[in-house]
Amino acid sequence: MTSPVSSGRRPYMRPMQGWWRRNTFYLEYMIHEATALFVAAYALVLLVGLVRLSQGQAAWDGWLQALRSPLSIVFHVITLVAISYHTWTWFNIMPRTLPPILLKGKRLSEAAITHSGLAAAVIVSLILLGLVWSLWA
Repeated sequence: MTSPVSSGRRPYMRPMQGWWRRNTFYLEYMIHEATALFVAAYALVLLVGLVRLSQGQAAWDGWLQALRSPLSIVFHVITLVAISYHTWTWFNIMPRTLPPILLKGKRLSEAAITHSGLAAAVIVSLILLGLVWSLWA
């Protein structure tokens, strides 16, 4: 078998660096995906709290004290902003991923789907905040 003859030209290599910054859709998508890391980080914080709870009162109190540190408060504020953005973009994408929803023979608007999802998230968050607040006080 004979080997193919090479032309001596180098193959075209499309530059990949920063491809997502050139289009606002891709930029928003990458920011949305990056905020998922904050969701995972906060899940780890809660998992550590669960482990500390299983280790006894002293470990639990130490974890609670660590949550009161200024660095932890800054982390929680940044995480709240990131998770809020993640939630907003999630519900903003939802109408494009769902099959058409018909209500009284008419298609439900994208804005109605997005706003009802956001309203549900806010209501559930406030209910959970009220439950935790009543247990804490």
